[in-house]
Amino acid sequence: MHAIHIGRIYDSADETRGRRVLVDRIWPRGVRKADAQLDEWLKNVAPTTQLRKWYGHDPKRYDEFARLYRDELEDEDHADSLARLKEWLADEPVTLLTASKDTGQSHVPIIVSALKG
Repeated sequence: MHAIHIGRIYDSADETRGRRVLVDRIWPRGVRKADAQLDEWLKNVAPTTQLRKWYGHDPKRYDEFARLYRDELEDEDHADSLARLKEWLADEPVTLLTASKDTGQSHVPIIVSALKG
């Protein structure tokens, strides 16, 4: 498995970090699709709208959010997207991108953990 990087969609592309994949369900504000420099947009790997809205990036809810999201990652839609990410990681590094301001308290580290586990 190649390296997994985490970044923000607002960051400029770094070609040494491999395939750029947006892992948010909603397109990020202020980013034109033509300017995004994306290779893929995997909406279905992101938390469901219901879970995302419940969490609301409240640090007090992160542990419960992480537990609930891990459960979501096992459903068919999420599992298919995780499988695609694993296929790409077999060939090249991948940068998982999000619009979240605090990537450490976002869904992205949970995706990384699922990919490595």
